[in-house]
Amino acid sequence: MSASVQLDLFETSEIRLEVPYRLNQKDWKPTFPPFAKARKRVETLFSQMVDQFMLCRNYAKQQVGLFARIISKVSALTILQYINFINNKPIGRVKYALV
Repeated sequence: MSASVQLDLFETSEIRLEVPYRLNQKDWKPTFPPFAKARKRVETLFSQMVDQFMLCRNYAKQQVGLFARIISKVSALTILQYINFINNKPIGRVKYALV
């Protein structure tokens, strides 16, 4: 994120946006471990939705249909995670939850 976008967010909404630096950037510091773990989890979920639930290919004709399809796919992912949770399996392995 550019500094101007971060400044605009803070001035308009008082949102302090922190973006982790890359290894080759000047002010690089190690990422706070709980943030890194949460970010990895979110990125994994997005990847699963795109790959396994074909979130990008939805063929919706109207905005309401798009929202309904996205909600149904997010709900399906949540149910599969819960099935894994109650069966003491890793919740991230939704592809094999019903096996």
